[in-house]
Amino acid sequence: MDTSKEIAVGIDIGGTNSRFGVVDGNGKVLEHDRFPTSTYPKAEGYVRAISRKIKEVLKKYEAYTFKGIGVGAPNGNYFKGTIEQAPNLPWKGMISFVDMFKKQFDERVVLTNDANAAAIGEMMFGGARHMKDFIVITLGTGLGSGIVVNGDLVYGHDGFAGELGHTFVYMDSGRKCGCGRQGCLETYASAQGIKRTVFELLAEKTRDSELRGLSFNEMTSEDIFHAAQNGDRLAKQAFDITGQYLGMKLADAVVFSSPQAIFLYGGLAKSGNLILNPTIKTFDDHVMAIYKGKVSILSSELNGKQGAILGAAALVWKQRK
Repeated sequence: MDTSKEIAVGIDIGGTNSRFGVVDGNGKVLEHDRFPTSTYPKAEGYVRAISRKIKEVLKKYEAYTFKGIGVGAPNGNYFKGTIEQAPNLPWKGMISFVDMFKKQFDERVVLTNDANAAAIGEMMFGGARHMKDFIVITLGTGLGSGIVVNGDLVYGHDGFAGELGHTFVYMDSGRKCGCGRQGCLETYASAQGIKRTVFELLAEKTRDSELRGLSFNEMTSEDIFHAAQNGDRLAKQAFDITGQYLGMKLADAVVFSSPQAIFLYGGLAKSGNLILNPTIKTFDDHVMAIYKGKVSILSSELNGKQGAILGAAALVWKQRK
């Protein structure tokens, strides 16, 4: 079937801004833009406003067949079409997001969490195109995960399966997590996690580092990446520690789904070998013997500014099959 003349809209919702774009059936982003999230205190106002913007954009593509909208959102529930208790969004409680969009569009509207959207995007348009069993780890502000088994996402009975970021590195100790517990993986392996590691190292060590003059709020994972590229030993050590935590927990993850590959996606994953090498080494050192040599740890082929849009739009193409 020729899908090059079909389009879907992908929306990636973030706490401050959202990204949306028009994607054709071959995975080409025809157009993309940003839209503010935090300026809308109520979800209804956000949906009405972004819908108007999307309808304006779609006028340029009247020669295409519009198939629907895919939404990737924090705490998105695929079964219910809701966003539930998302801590970084301005809308609290349970938001009937898909129902709101259906008041604006007649076409299909599909929602899931951002990590699951990344996994579907990887399967439809990325490095997992020929795989049925794989995991996508999103290394952003937190750590998300999308788990695919036999070609289908694992949602569990309630839509919230696969939260590897909230498995324990330390039981009832360690760093405080936004989920209210202590010792979760995402407090160590994420953009915020590596910053916390850097500040612990800065407190423990006296060696020079170009990161020493930055405050916690000023510092980004990109700053740490550039410092490591410049040979900053402390920054490199922070990447090594982050990769060790991640590799250890990925060795745990393979025992329940036996994936062909694990893809690292998101801002921190763009650090390439700085995060990949220590992750792979620790994984290889700790993985159960029957899985050794069977699981590849790879960078996502969707990494880039348009990756989240592709992942969200892929929800529409996946559901049509």
